[in-house]
Amino acid sequence: MSGEAQPARLPRPATNRWVILANVSLGTFMSTLDGSIANVALPTMSQELSAPIHLIQWVLTAYLLTICATLPIMGKLSDLLGRTRVYLFGFLLFAFGSALCGMSHTLGFLIFSRIVQALGAACLMSNSQAIVAETFAKGDRGRALGIIGTVVSLGSLTGPGIGGILVDRFGWPTIFWINVPIGALAFLAGLVFLPKDSGRKREPFDYAGSGLFIVGMTAFLYILSNAQDWGWASAAVLAGGAGSLAVFACFYLWERRVRYPMLDFTLYRIPAFAVGNLTALLVFAANFFTTVMLPFYLQNVLGLTPESTGYFMMVYPITMAVVAPMSGFLSDKMGSKLLTTLGLAVTIGGFLCLTTVSANENRIALVSFLVLFGLGSGLFQSPNNASIMGAVPLPKLGSAGGLNALARNVGMVLGTSVSVSIYATGLRHYGGGAATPDPQAMISALHVVFWAGLAVCLLALSVSLRRLKL
Repeated sequence: MSGEAQPARLPRPATNRWVILANVSLGTFMSTLDGSIANVALPTMSQELSAPIHLIQWVLTAYLLTICATLPIMGKLSDLLGRTRVYLFGFLLFAFGSALCGMSHTLGFLIFSRIVQALGAACLMSNSQAIVAETFAKGDRGRALGIIGTVVSLGSLTGPGIGGILVDRFGWPTIFWINVPIGALAFLAGLVFLPKDSGRKREPFDYAGSGLFIVGMTAFLYILSNAQDWGWASAAVLAGGAGSLAVFACFYLWERRVRYPMLDFTLYRIPAFAVGNLTALLVFAANFFTTVMLPFYLQNVLGLTPESTGYFMMVYPITMAVVAPMSGFLSDKMGSKLLTTLGLAVTIGGFLCLTTVSANENRIALVSFLVLFGLGSGLFQSPNNASIMGAVPLPKLGSAGGLNALARNVGMVLGTSVSVSIYATGLRHYGGGAATPDPQAMISALHVVFWAGLAVCLLALSVSLRRLKL
């Protein structure tokens, strides 16, 4: 099937379709925002909860890991039970989990609350693109999905900025409390405006496949997140990695033989879907090299406050917010191939600039570097998401949306874990094992991280270039 083809006729446009898009955008923004909003709050949380950095990282990792382990399942459930039902339940569960996070006084309870919050986020993420694709007519589908793709990236990228401002002015619990009234209002609006589900499919749910996927994905990401502490070549990491891959192999064999699989592997036979998802995974991994590391650079090296760090980090998403709508509009006119390639090339330029940062970096130069990342993401994300969702059959939009969101979130976990590991290894090397390394050691370690991010982005470009042959 052609990567740019429209394989299924979409329903007639709803009269309130832009209101539906607004509601879905809000849910998408909230769920992706909380994947990164805690980044800039980690130093403060670490101090107030008396937790070292390798443990406080689980405030981020537990959220992303839970989402990754349940996204395809939520997508399949939405195809069976109704997308609006699952989506609205996600709003309630997300708001409840956010309230629990805001009331947390220990690291253990905070991590548990983030897991509850993540289950709600998985319901939202797995259905947002599917609801929009069903609502909008063929002529506007690319633009609408482009907007959702933009909101996904804006949520991921504005997290550190918004988080920095809230933490500095009101304390870290406010980054979670802010979700509660917004989630409640969005749920009520969704009851009124979201399309009604037509009915439930009489199809058995694949419990065995779902269980295998949860075990395999959780084990794999848990091993990945702890590899830095245990040692990448340790017996625990090697055995755990091999075990998780064995579970994934069993999952694949089971899904190929069962009549109603939880994950439809035939979707990956669609070239645009496969290429777009793999590229998205790599791009989000590379982006999180900067999203996770830049707050430490800005605060620990340049000496900025959390609020000032937040303002700097906002340059990235603000630039993207300007560029992405135009990119989504152009993708409807000219396709996704040229725009995604150009966006990745610009992002590579941004990484090259970050490999030159110093302990007394010019603030204007730093802003220009962040503008490059915003420009690159804006050019890439909207056309890539529109290409992925525009290539799948209408009845499988829920599953496709879940897998698309899974690729993004696995990329975030990979980016977080690998960048922290590279940075810690660099500090030991350049700081000589000192408990408090000097700024120059931090700069040297950060350069290694940014070079690694550049390599991941180059790999993403090589994958994305396969679109030119589709």
